[in-house]
Amino acid sequence: MLVRSAMKRAWSLPRSSVECLISSRRGVSSSSLQFSTAEETHISPCIDNEHPKVLITGGLGQLGVGLAKLLRTQYGKNNVILTDIWKPPKHICLDGPFIFSDILDHKNLEELVVNNNISWLVHYSTLMSVVAESKIAQAREVNITGLHNILDIATKHGLRVFVPSSIDALGLSSLKDPAPELCVQRPRTIYGVSKVHAELMGEYYHHRYGLDFRCLRYPPIISADSNPGRRITSYTTQIFHAAVKSGCFECNLRSNTRLPMMYIDDCLRATLEILEAPSESLNSRTYNIKAVSFTPHDLAQEIQKVLPEFKITYNVDPIRQATADSWPMAMDDSAAKRDWGWKHEYDLPKMVRAMLSQVATGDTPSRL
Repeated sequence: MLVRSAMKRAWSLPRSSVECLISSRRGVSSSSLQFSTAEETHISPCIDNEHPKVLITGGLGQLGVGLAKLLRTQYGKNNVILTDIWKPPKHICLDGPFIFSDILDHKNLEELVVNNNISWLVHYSTLMSVVAESKIAQAREVNITGLHNILDIATKHGLRVFVPSSIDALGLSSLKDPAPELCVQRPRTIYGVSKVHAELMGEYYHHRYGLDFRCLRYPPIISADSNPGRRITSYTTQIFHAAVKSGCFECNLRSNTRLPMMYIDDCLRATLEILEAPSESLNSRTYNIKAVSFTPHDLAQEIQKVLPEFKITYNVDPIRQATADSWPMAMDDSAAKRDWGWKHEYDLPKMVRAMLSQVATGDTPSRL
């Protein structure tokens, strides 16, 4: 696929180089719409003669910024528009088009699609797990009403639409090792419930109206972003910053909590691959993807191969631990491999080297 070449990183530091970098670093202190069925209406997407025109909602998050960079490499700077409700940093505006847009404003969002001849819509706007649980009403509005606006507009204008899902869409009743693509889904968080809703609504719109809906069930994503937020698995980012700066880290999950994880480069590449895949090759509209599964203990041991003096301690947060315990330990991604050739590139050692190098140099995804 075209995307393979776009994702190759220039760095390849040996262990000694990473140690040297880190040592020096430590010295520095919706309106309702009426549709016909797919049989009654022929949907004609607005397609650019050469490249798709892509609109990304929630574009100021790490995935939105990273995907925009990758898409612009593939399709050109001006063919990818980031949107969000926040004022962007200066470098975001210099990198390519940015437009203020609220996904709850149906009219404004539709005007953006029509005026910019959008053909692909990537929907990253969401309230994530911990924040959503503390703001239930807002999470319903953003995660569910906002999704309805996206699906309605995409259907009306014949767009290809990507909506990410998550392992949060699974639950205690789901098989855990590995979790199959089709299984019992009974999440106990509003974020998880909204992701199940997104999967089912997208597939319904595909079968009912012919919407070109595509969805990946992301595992937790690891990147060197210095602000990982209040995610359940935020330890997977915080641990690298702590290892570089202080040499010790306190983890809020049990040492043996095994979860599936994915490095951000693999996540972004998988997203572009599913967007580029021919529709006729997709036997499903929601796919599991996976990379590696590990525990906090496994991760600490891999870091210690580069930084032997690194120490980890544990102070378990019962709320985060309960959510982590409801997630699977691994994902079955055989359908993605079969249908569109998915294959991860970053195993645990390669990811650890990349993370330590980026944290030590300050070369985080938000600055790329």
